[in-house]
Amino acid sequence: MSDSDQVKGPASYFPSIEKKYGQPIAHWLALLAGRAGMKHMELVNWLKAEHGLGHGHANALVAHHLAGKKA
Repeated sequence: MSDSDQVKGPASYFPSIEKKYGQPIAHWLALLAGRAGMKHMELVNWLKAEHGLGHGHANALVAHHLAGKKA
């Protein structure tokens, strides 16, 4: 795999998130979709407190989720 083929940004965390927490990324994005109206750090803190995610993993999921809403 060349450097240009590597996944960058928040999605680069997805394989380790799925491996560590045993749920597909779609599961986490669906949970986030159900939390409309919350700000970035509110969502990060919610994932950490309610689902035990680490900060980096929670932040990556929220960043990806919010970027998708803007597109």
